[in-house]
Amino acid sequence: MKKRVNRFIYWSPRILSILFLLFLAMFSLDIFDAGYDFWGTVLGMFMHNIPVLVLLVVLIISWKYEIVGGVVFILAGLLYIISAMSRVEWHLALLWSTMIAGPAFLIGILFLVNWYLKKRS
Repeated sequence: MKKRVNRFIYWSPRILSILFLLFLAMFSLDIFDAGYDFWGTVLGMFMHNIPVLVLLVVLIISWKYEIVGGVVFILAGLLYIISAMSRVEWHLALLWSTMIAGPAFLIGILFLVNWYLKKRS
């Protein structure tokens, strides 16, 4: 039973972070409605996906070093909330930023739990 729980804790942050990155990348598809030419669209897609690329590098690093994923995903969630609070009122920012920051916090916490259990054993 213990081995099954450890396997779940090992794989869940990795799978959730892949799904989270795909969710974030989906938001870049709105560039096609802007009517840019080919290179404008390529540049727009790149600009929209910079956070996704950064978190992809973090995911690759945190596949082995879980502490990196735990800290960076939690900081990314906090950074997104702070960024959202600078644009709208704080109570509205907390309400709708949980769609992005909530999964980031969950992934970060799961990476930290995995790191703690790995360190303890």
